[in-house]
Amino acid sequence: MLLSKRTQGHLIALMTVFIWGTTYIATKVLLTDFKPIEILFIRFTLGYLTLWILSPRLFVWRGIRQELLFMCAGFCGVTCYFLCENIALTYTTASNVGVITTLAPVFTAILAIFFLKAEKPGKSFYFGCIFAIIGIALITFNGKFVLSVNPLGDLLAVFACVFWACYSILTKKSSNYGYNITLLTRRFFFYGLMLMLPALYIFNFELDLVRFTKPVNVLNILFLGVGASAICFASWNYAVKLVGAVKISIYIYLVPILTIITAVIILHEPFTWIAAIGTLFTLCGVLLSEGKVRVRKK
Repeated sequence: MLLSKRTQGHLIALMTVFIWGTTYIATKVLLTDFKPIEILFIRFTLGYLTLWILSPRLFVWRGIRQELLFMCAGFCGVTCYFLCENIALTYTTASNVGVITTLAPVFTAILAIFFLKAEKPGKSFYFGCIFAIIGIALITFNGKFVLSVNPLGDLLAVFACVFWACYSILTKKSSNYGYNITLLTRRFFFYGLMLMLPALYIFNFELDLVRFTKPVNVLNILFLGVGASAICFASWNYAVKLVGAVKISIYIYLVPILTIITAVIILHEPFTWIAAIGTLFTLCGVLLSEGKVRVRKK
């Protein structure tokens, strides 16, 4: 028996966040030899080339209005989100950023009310968000309840949430035009990379090919570029198309859980009882958020 499109969307979202949840390990290894901006640009360049290989077809131009929509999606989801998140980590703690970025689905739901009239979450969504945020806070602190305040870093993390919410909404709107998901994702990557070019100069990008003589660097860059960027962004956009921006954004809450699991297995990091409770809270929040969505009459 074939799965419904809705079920397919949820399964694809789970696969996507599973891969995204392990990117922490790859990035942590690469940060030994690469700057954050270098990892970001190389990752998405490789992802862009991979999407050309997967679908070597030209993207049909259908007017400036659509192109501006695609440009905004690339700017929000590729350039701004990752830059804000990476720069925030240089000004504030990872705990702060980890907690703050879990607000992305809430921002998505708020924007959806105004820009996606067919998507309006019920009360269960917001209760689920509260549960999930509590869970993520417990997981992130993991027994170290020290919350240092840095306005600039924390504000950048909030901006990252807003940019991801904007990307989710723009992706949903873009999918309504009926484009092939791979081609559409490739378009987002193109604009994201083009708009990232000024940041290369600002953050002193260097192309030191000697670093690629290490097999560990090559493997992790391939994982981030091909798997976490090209394949996962395309699959995420497809899941948004099948299920909706608000519903699918909830799965972002699972990324820290998967990160903890892979960190325990691969990096042998400790897993405390506080993190276990946080995991339970987060899973309950995800399930609770899977409530009915009211449709606003046009």
